[in-house]
Amino acid sequence: MSDGERLIPINIEDEMKSAYIDYSMSVIVSRALPDVRDGLKPVHRRVLYGMYDLGVFSNRAHKKSARIVGEVLGKYHPHGDTSVYDAMVRMAQEWSLRYLLVDGQGNFGSIDGDSPAAMRYTEARMKKMSEDIMADIDKETVDFQLNFDDTLQEPTVMPTRVPNLLINGASGIAVGMATNMAPHNLTEVIDGTLAYIDNNDIEIDELITHIKAPDFPTGGTIYGMEGVREAFKTGRGRIVIRAKVNFEESNGKEAIVVSEIPYQVNKAEMIKKTADLINDKKIEGISNIRDESDRTGMRIVYELKRDAVPNVVLNTLYKFTQLQSSFSVNNIALVKGRPQMLNVKDLIHYFVEHRHDVVIRRTQFELRKAEERAHILEGLIIASDNIDEVIALIRSSKDGDEARAKLIERFSLSDIQARAIVEMRLRQLTGLEQDKLRAEYEEIMKLIQRLKDLLANKDLRMELIKEELIEIRDKYGDARRSLIEYSGGDVSIEDLIADENVVITISHAGYIKRTNLTEYKTQNRGGVGQKSAGTRDQDFLEHMYVATNHQYMMFFTQKGKCFWMRVYEIPEGSKTAKGRALQNLINIESDDKVKAFICTQDLKDKEYTNSHNLIMVTKKGQVKKTSLDKYSKPRVNGVAAITIREDDELLEAQLTNGESQIIMAVKSGKLVRFEETKTRPMGRTASGVRGITLKDETDEVIGMVTVDKDDINDSQILVVTENGYGKRTKLVDDDGEDVYRITNRGGKGVKTLNITEKTGKLISISAVTDADDLMIINKSGLTIRMAVEDLRVMGRATQGVKLINLKGNDSIAAVTVVMKDDVSEPEVDEDGNVIEVEAIERVKPVLEVLEDDGSVEDDEEEDDDIVDDDDAEAEDDSEDDE
Repeated sequence: MSDGERLIPINIEDEMKSAYIDYSMSVIVSRALPDVRDGLKPVHRRVLYGMYDLGVFSNRAHKKSARIVGEVLGKYHPHGDTSVYDAMVRMAQEWSLRYLLVDGQGNFGSIDGDSPAAMRYTEARMKKMSEDIMADIDKETVDFQLNFDDTLQEPTVMPTRVPNLLINGASGIAVGMATNMAPHNLTEVIDGTLAYIDNNDIEIDELITHIKAPDFPTGGTIYGMEGVREAFKTGRGRIVIRAKVNFEESNGKEAIVVSEIPYQVNKAEMIKKTADLINDKKIEGISNIRDESDRTGMRIVYELKRDAVPNVVLNTLYKFTQLQSSFSVNNIALVKGRPQMLNVKDLIHYFVEHRHDVVIRRTQFELRKAEERAHILEGLIIASDNIDEVIALIRSSKDGDEARAKLIERFSLSDIQARAIVEMRLRQLTGLEQDKLRAEYEEIMKLIQRLKDLLANKDLRMELIKEELIEIRDKYGDARRSLIEYSGGDVSIEDLIADENVVITISHAGYIKRTNLTEYKTQNRGGVGQKSAGTRDQDFLEHMYVATNHQYMMFFTQKGKCFWMRVYEIPEGSKTAKGRALQNLINIESDDKVKAFICTQDLKDKEYTNSHNLIMVTKKGQVKKTSLDKYSKPRVNGVAAITIREDDELLEAQLTNGESQIIMAVKSGKLVRFEETKTRPMGRTASGVRGITLKDETDEVIGMVTVDKDDINDSQILVVTENGYGKRTKLVDDDGEDVYRITNRGGKGVKTLNITEKTGKLISISAVTDADDLMIINKSGLTIRMAVEDLRVMGRATQGVKLINLKGNDSIAAVTVVMKDDVSEPEVDEDGNVIEVEAIERVKPVLEVLEDDGSVEDDEEEDDDIVDDDDAEAEDDSEDDE
């Protein structure tokens, strides 16, 4: 240790804390955050002031960037030259700043992320707007401070006439905070500022009518206003920006053409990442991407495959690429040297406050200068009125000091006036010049009065600020670049999936899949059908629906739970694929089983859900009607569809339009038919009311059929017993008489088949047509298929005919109505096109048919379920709707 030195012990924790706080404050105040008044960070302010010092104005020649950077580094900004040059470059890039502050000449980079040329190659000068940002800086309008080595003065803020922070935004990362401010349209910002000056209590909602949304230099479309409003009101918000696109067609192929991309997106990087996603099969439908951008503008072409749907591909691009990006607004700026979160009204307020301060200081400066000039003019006028005496007095003096002293004594002048008279040129002695002196004096006195009025009256100052703002608006104002799509929101999964027609098939064993309807090609007249879904041994297709991807499938289990999924969520498979097991798709308990399937339209459509009902029946004869609307809010683990009592289970669920008839059959061979209106609507968790009275404890409901009123005359019922007897019966005979009379809900019903020991108990009831087949499954595992049209129509009380011969103690386990395997006479639509039987043939729950234009039309509910609310012993009227 040297002589005189000593060690001072310091707590390292305190020293670290102190040093880090100093560093943090330096970064926050002197580097990363803009000043709320002029919207500039220190480096930008120093670049502009360095150019002002060099005289590189907009009407002068460009100067080498290295010269400007050197000036700024040497005088004001003692940091790396890269930081200064990068800041200057950004001020010259039209895709970075909404309103440029530097006029660059040479390579200043590109929107593809290319670096600018080195500063020794490029040149720059100020833009006209920069001159307006520094207007009146020489009139003592702002405070100056010493530079880093205390040899020069630099401005602490610019006396800007331009609301630079709002129109150009800012971004920066400080310590413990960051700022990210969006650029806006100058015309809109000034209109909003004028409205604020007229009414300081203006609401932000009213300001939004002037400043509609940010306006980005790269254009694009602002998608949705929610984030914009949030940002304007709180200073924080997320603004979604989409590329500007249009569709073109060439060589029979569609193409998506992008002409504007979101702000701060690197075009080349975006295209590369999109190509990677296409190669990874994450984006389908694009065959080629070309960047055709040139000096006239941007043009990115996404060439589509022939079978691609342009809107779906575009939505997928929005979802997975930077064709849609977000700008997270975080309006933090320095207010009186302290970082503060600001809303749009605060930003305008501080700008107007700064302008007001600048106007006062400028006026005071101009008043002082005017009064000084007036003082001199008064002396000159006195001299011109006594010119001969003044000349004689000066001539008689030995030097200037004596002449000044004599003038002060003779005419009671000040030293400044006397000095001006002594230094007066001879030409000012002419009569014309003397007249000019008096005219100038009169003008100066008027100016002094005007300036004094300005200082005395705030309203006059505000009017002046407004005039200067209007002048700036007229000089630099332009149209919006970013369009606004007010109805925008997040891209939903539905936007990514074409709403195409599909066929949903469910096998007897519970395997489900969806297949595009185009796979079911039309056949020539007399065709024999096509091979359909491959299924496991002893399995077969039981249900088929024609639907669209955006519709819903509902699943009801025997324990009374309801699950649902969108049709597009059902795994896709070819016609010959087996499909996926339902248990793997919905969160069903291991001891539960799906008993009913319903395909519906949009469950968010209140008009649709309120006009349709769900009818459910249980094995013990309960029936329940509930509005479909009660089931429109799904949960992952399902919702309670009906409260099932002990020893009971849900048997059937069907959809009705409110004007159907319900038919319920029991093991003992009885059947009840009643109007849906006999059952009143109940809550989702109610257990229902009695639909049919069972014969005894061993009796149970074996099925339900619902019939729309319009279809009653053509409806046929097929019942089958466990010993293989079956019977087909019309609901209404050829004379128009009801075969099964309509009764009240809850009755014992009428005989539908004469049950004997030979026939066995009733096990199945189905609605059928001649176009259907029957699939009969024996308890021994044997499966037999037969055509419904082979069964003749019989009367109500007969015991039917034997459908199959059973061996030994074998009996029938289940009977299902299925589509025909082949067909010799296909159906033809109105245009004469053959309709594929496999796709459109009426199946058990037939729900929809194709309209002539190929869209899907809900046939006012394929399985129109029916329930009535009569009265009858309501066993459970509980309507504890969740």
